[in-house]
Amino acid sequence: MPAALPRLPIAVTALGGGHGLHATLSGLRRVVDDLTAVVTVADNGGSSGRLRGEFGVLPPGDLRMALAALCGDSEWGQTWERVVQHRFAGDGEMKGHVVGNLLIVALWELLGDHVDALDWMGRLLGARGRVLPMAITPMDITAQVRGLDPGAPGALTTVSGQVEVATTTGQLVTIALDPPDPQACPVALEAVTDADWVVLGPGSWYTSVIPHLMVPDLRKALVQTEARVLIVLNLEGQQGETMDWAPEDHLAALFEHAPELRLHTVLADTRSVTDHDTLEQAIASAGAALVVADVARDDGSPRHDPAKLALAFARIMDAAPR
Repeated sequence: MPAALPRLPIAVTALGGGHGLHATLSGLRRVVDDLTAVVTVADNGGSSGRLRGEFGVLPPGDLRMALAALCGDSEWGQTWERVVQHRFAGDGEMKGHVVGNLLIVALWELLGDHVDALDWMGRLLGARGRVLPMAITPMDITAQVRGLDPGAPGALTTVSGQVEVATTTGQLVTIALDPPDPQACPVALEAVTDADWVVLGPGSWYTSVIPHLMVPDLRKALVQTEARVLIVLNLEGQQGETMDWAPEDHLAALFEHAPELRLHTVLADTRSVTDHDTLEQAIASAGAALVVADVARDDGSPRHDPAKLALAFARIMDAAPR
């Protein structure tokens, strides 16, 4: 990173899950001193799903990835990032489990408190920020999907489960949570309310980003916060969720689920914007500003580059009056 990149004395709360939030946090930790991650907790697959089913806990996987993203660049931070992300191989019962998931569940059992356990995990890792679950109630994602019935292509089918929703071959119409009113994490509500900036995206739009808008108290906090809301758009549509979507389609889906959400800035990658005028018009109609920058990895993969994101975040946030 350039030596002149500023560290900003502001509070930023980033919401999402999975690889998208990992990229956002990896960028933000380079430029922000007060950083909180609020993480989607509806995963039902892999190691997280197995631990959730066996112990009745929140799925730890996305929380682990957020903590890993906040590890510093020191030898300590980078070593612990590798440790918590290590996935066991072999053919036994431990196959597929991730070290960080097991540590989080162990701390939950020992301490009996979601937030305290994650704070202790952060201290162990030397994390440059805090990680919180969006809710403390186990939940599932359900979706109304069109096109799954060959005999009635226009009919809607209910699909349940984060993995099932993310991999459906039909067209996602809308999502909901089960239960519909999970209890939001109180500390996460405070983090949204007290932030200078709130960042949503990138990531799996229907299973990592929009779920935050479906938790009633969290949605209320996002709508009422005085923080500036920054949306980071995906680089391309995602198979199973948003295939063939243009950047403006992502915004339309957000407003479909939370029309009262007030945006300040939308960040899009230079190469992903093919119709600049249409996107800018959609963003302007929401009262926000469009920033287009090179934030994609140079290897051709549809993933954001944390160093480039850090530069874009610094420019956007430093330019705004405090």
